[in-house]
Formats: sequence, C-alpha cells, structure tokens
Amino acid sequence: MPSPQAAPDAERPLFSVIIPLEFHRGQWEQSWQGWMSQTIARQLYEIILVVPPDFSPRENLSALAGGEARLEFSDSAHDIGLCAIGAARARGKYLFFTESHCWPEPDVLALCVRAFEEHPEWSGFSCKSIPVCRNRLSEAEAAMYQADIDFGMKVHPWRKVLDQCFVTRREAYEECGGLREELGHFAEWVLAAAYHARGHVIGYLEEARFHHYYIGRLSDLKTFTLDFVEGEIRYLSEGRREPGSELLDIPVEWSSQDDFDPALARSALRALVLDGRAWSRRPHETWRGFRRWVGPALFGNLSARGAARLAAAYARCVLTALARVGSRESIARWMKRYIAALIDFQRLDCIRRVREAGGGPLQRLGDPVLAQAGFNAVETWQGRAFRWSEPEAAVRISARPGRNVVRVQCLNVREPFNRIGLRFYLDGERIAERSIAIDEDGFELRLELPSPGEATLAWTCPRFAAVGDSRRLGLPVVAIEVASDVQPREA
Repeated sequence: MPSPQAAPDAERPLFSVIIPLEFHRGQWEQSWQGWMSQTIARQLYEIILVVPPDFSPRENLSALAGGEARLEFSDSAHDIGLCAIGAARARGKYLFFTESHCWPEPDVLALCVRAFEEHPEWSGFSCKSIPVCRNRLSEAEAAMYQADIDFGMKVHPWRKVLDQCFVTRREAYEECGGLREELGHFAEWVLAAAYHARGHVIGYLEEARFHHYYIGRLSDLKTFTLDFVEGEIRYLSEGRREPGSELLDIPVEWSSQDDFDPALARSALRALVLDGRAWSRRPHETWRGFRRWVGPALFGNLSARGAARLAAAYARCVLTALARVGSRESIARWMKRYIAALIDFQRLDCIRRVREAGGGPLQRLGDPVLAQAGFNAVETWQGRAFRWSEPEAAVRISARPGRNVVRVQCLNVREPFNRIGLRFYLDGERIAERSIAIDEDGFELRLELPSPGEATLAWTCPRFAAVGDSRRLGLPVVAIEVASDVQPREA
C-alpha cells in the first residue's frame, strides 16, 4: 500500500470520490469543502461530481470546482444511477461512494488508507454517519434511520453497504455487479448481499466520520420510501437467481399476493360456506374465516390497499400535528408508524401494477401450482421446508385433462390426518371420500380434471391451536404434486 504522502502513480489516483449531485438538499457546497479539506496529499484522490440534468447551479459548479474536480454530466436523475456512472468513469483503485448532502471530517481518507493496510481481508467498508438535524421531524427521521444503520453495521451479517459513505476495492465492486439504477436505493441491499454471497468482507470504520443532513420533510420521506419499495418489488418480479438473491427477505405482501386473487378467494370462501359443520361446531372461528375471505373475494386487493392507504394517511396527519405540539418521543413513535404503513401501502400498490403487467415469479408449492391463497410464509421443521395453510385454502393447479392423481404432501406435526375432519373441494364441488387416500405423509386425491387442464382445489379443516402461535393454522403443506392416473378407477 502506498504511503499517504505519495501518489501510487502519475496517472492513477488511489481513491475516486464519487459525489452524485441529486438530492443535495442545499448542502453540496458543504460536501465539496469537506472533500477539499482532506489531510492526505491531493494527488492521492480524484473528485468526480456527477451532474443530473436538472441541477440548477451549473454555472456556480464550474466556477467552484475549477480544475479540482471532474464534472460528469448525465441524463440520469437518480443518485444511484449517477453513482454507477461515476464508478464506470473513475480511475482510482478504491471507489468512494457518498451523497451530496453528506460531508466528511478532514481525516477520513487518511483513516481509509490505514484501514486498508490494517485489514487486507476487507473488500470495502462503510464509515460512521453522524446526523445533522434542522427540526424535530428531522430528529425523529434521523433516530429511525440511525437505529437501522447501527443494526446493519453492528448486528446484521451482511447488510453493511451505506451509500452515504462506502468505500470499496474496485475489483470487488465490479465482480458483484455494481449499483443498478433501476433498483433505486434497494440496490444497496442487493450489492451488499452479492458481496456477502461471493465471500467479500465489508467492514465498519467508526472512526471515519461523516455528517449526514436530514431535512425532516414528509414529502421527501415518502419519495425515498417509494423509491426503495419500487426497487424491491422490481427485483422480486425479475425472479433473479444470482449470488446473494437468496439472502434477501421476501416481504409478506409479495409472498401472499395470491391471497388477493378474487377467484381463489371465492373458492376458499365457498368451501367455508359449504362446510356446514364449521358454522355449527366452531361459529366464532368460522366467522373469522368469513371476514378473512369476503373482502378479497369481492374486491381483490382493493380493500387491503384502501385500508393501508387510510392507515398511512392517518399516521401522516397525526405526525404533522405532533411536529407542532407533540413531544419528541411521540413524534418518533408516530414516525415509525407512518413509515411502516407507507411501506405496506406502497408494496401493495406496486404489486398490483406488476400483476396487471403480467406478474412475476413466486415460490409456490410445486410446478403444477399456478396460484395459491391462504398460506403462511415458508418455515423449516427438522430440515424440511413447508407452509402452514390457513383453515381455508385454495390452489389453482395445472395438469392434462382427464384422470389425475393430486398428492398433497404434508408434515406429520398435528393430529393424525384421518382425524382432522378435512374436506376437499374441486371447482366448488366436494370431493367424495372414496377418491381420497390418507397416509402419514398427506393426502392422495384421484380426480377428473376438466379441459383445458386447470382446476381449483380448495379445502377446509379445523384450526390447529399451536402453543404460543396466534395464527389461523390449517395444514402443514410441503408440496403439491400432480400426475396422470394410470390405474383404473374403482366402480
């Protein structure tokens, strides 16, 4: 590693500092001054200012930068895209990503030189972010994001890319695919997961300190949150199978989107109504099931989106009022509520648009399953992955028309299957008991599937009351398989 007092060579700087001039919040000059005040030799680093098309003070920029920075003009209007462009045009051995509303303390680059010398195992690292707040809303915003940053840097196994202040070896960045503009700020998580999956270590350099300006404006918060959510849903809709994709959490709004398929919801609701035992033996639980399915059956995800929109609007109104008269504790509490409600609504709305455009790949219970409603997220028990269904569930299956065997493979974790009292329905008609075989691993149904080879299989069963689990649990389903029935049927 070269000394901080001498450039590595005459042409190539050690660091390329990439500053996108989008979302600068009036602080870009402060950021510039912070980088011009670094204690290491100036020839050791280049500053690349990546300029979006709508950057208004262009004339001041040229005068201020003079010959001290490279100006890269771009058609991109997103800071992630601007960062990607800056990285592609950078010359340094190390790429330093930051934001134009952040500014470093004078010793940051000197500390980075030392960190790479002392930690050769690090492919990159993030620095410490120090909030700068202008009002009480910005204090609540900063507290919320700082808690998330601290969790990522100190607890989470891989979520350690912080675009406020992230420096990386160039070859690791390029190997992991870089920042993708179309993913917005979700690109940070995708890049961090790729680093981890490929064995690259990302450190955390707390002594290298950055000041991050929080503006405390709800409209900006909404825009940033939507940007992240749109990138998240776009990534999931692509169905990518690449290093790190398996590390990213699947939000429940995505994994359960089939719950809002009106036809499937009507099948689950019809099965509940047809099962007369439920109304007489467990009326309270049956009423819960009725309320669960009637909204999706009638309105798809419209009712869920409406409820989420109202929750976000209500939280915003309360937060706006508290910003004037409330305590700091109440503002912080309602800030979290607002962001949570906003994310829920934005996810549902983005998923609706994806489905209208043809949908994206989902992890379902097997290749024959085209859609499934009434299932919880994937769990693992003794090394086997499965999903708990709800007491009412429905799946749309595909097979050749004619006689087929449908195998519903389950975990043997509740009472014997032949004593559950489960009833199956095919396209709204109850399946006769003689067509159902039960063993310790599940159910085998011999069915006549109509042309064109698609049908809806639904079932109802009593709720399984698991200790310490308030969910409405039905069958623990491992997989659903469909095969042609080559055996003659009994008369």
